[in-house]
Amino acid sequence: MEFLKYGAGLFAGLVMVGGAASAATVCVDPGGAGGCFKTIGAAVAAAKAGDRVNVAPGQYNEGVIVTKVLSLVGSGASNTIINAKGQPNGIYIDGLDNGGLYGGMISGFTVENANYEGILLTNVSYMTISANHVVDNDQSLNYAASTCAGIPLFETNEGDDCGEGIHLVGVDHSTVANNNVELNAGGILLSDETGTTHDNVITGNSVHDNALDCGITLASHGPSPSATSKLPYGVVNNTIVGNNSTHNGLIGAGAGIGIFAPGPGNLAFGNKVIGNTSVGNGLPGVTVHNHAAPPGAPQSNLNDIVIVGNFLSGNAADDGDAATTGTAGINIFGIAPSYGTVIAENTIENEDIGVVINNPGAAEIHMNNFLTKTGVANTNKASVVATLNFFGCPDGPGATGCGTVTGTVTSAPWLSTPVGVNVAAGPGKGR
Repeated sequence: MEFLKYGAGLFAGLVMVGGAASAATVCVDPGGAGGCFKTIGAAVAAAKAGDRVNVAPGQYNEGVIVTKVLSLVGSGASNTIINAKGQPNGIYIDGLDNGGLYGGMISGFTVENANYEGILLTNVSYMTISANHVVDNDQSLNYAASTCAGIPLFETNEGDDCGEGIHLVGVDHSTVANNNVELNAGGILLSDETGTTHDNVITGNSVHDNALDCGITLASHGPSPSATSKLPYGVVNNTIVGNNSTHNGLIGAGAGIGIFAPGPGNLAFGNKVIGNTSVGNGLPGVTVHNHAAPPGAPQSNLNDIVIVGNFLSGNAADDGDAATTGTAGINIFGIAPSYGTVIAENTIENEDIGVVINNPGAAEIHMNNFLTKTGVANTNKASVVATLNFFGCPDGPGATGCGTVTGTVTSAPWLSTPVGVNVAAGPGKGR
């Protein structure tokens, strides 16, 4: 956890040390004070790779495109505003057309009113996106028609949401930390149209009231029409830790945190959801989906998903082919089997069901607090091991005041007290 906490600064420091000998500082001021550039775009064009662009307080009516390694630093999100009205994006770090972008940061801005994403990154490594306020983007979205006029062709699955507030595509080893992402179509999206998106850390963000999609989404999509690969690249081995995802997807149906490998060949394996709060979202708090597995098609992969130490409350039921029989904290749904699913040390309350398993693979569910009507519901034929969980009372599933289990679920031994409060196994069922 300490590494995750300080990882953003470490990465940024390494990048700056590597380029310290030649790095310069370029300034921006809306009035041109002190000989500074009046627009961020002009300063970015004049800066050299490795430079720092310091932006003074003010409103900047522009969209910023970055094609080199830079640190773009505002004076604080409360007073340094990029109003991208009429522009495709607020800030676009374009590694798709400028290979080898490695390092840099974006910090200290409000980014608002873009047609598509507030902040978009393609094909970059070791970037840090921190302490920004990303609000009211996705202005070109026609929700009724599920279209987003003019969205780039490489964004193969964003016609119905314009790409969301912060979007990472083909990005690796980058950190998105301590941002406030609100009132966009969706919050933070990691996808893979132009390359594998892997080994990123999404941490400490407040993602709320994005009405049409998930708060935080990890989704494997079809490749860009110009991609060399004709199979999905994958969204793999990312860590979602310590975020607050609330009241998202209440109109368009979105989870607090969603992980999706929807069809043949899609890859979303090895992702970790740790220590987040997911409350009051339009689908289950953590939602994991695969929807197609036709014979002979390339296999999807949703293996090795880890969901640990989260607080989930007051979320909605799932819908469509992944429908749950009531509201749920976690829903693991798949036509194709997924293996290595670990669900542990979560507290789930104010839901009808704690965890729903509707997947022909296997799941390990342990050391959770289920303060729900049903702790674990297994709607598939594969057996589920859900031992050493607390079901709301000392006497275990089905006892008075306790939640239940449904389907083929091994629930004994259970815990007689909540995890973290003098944990002990149920009477006669353990230690």
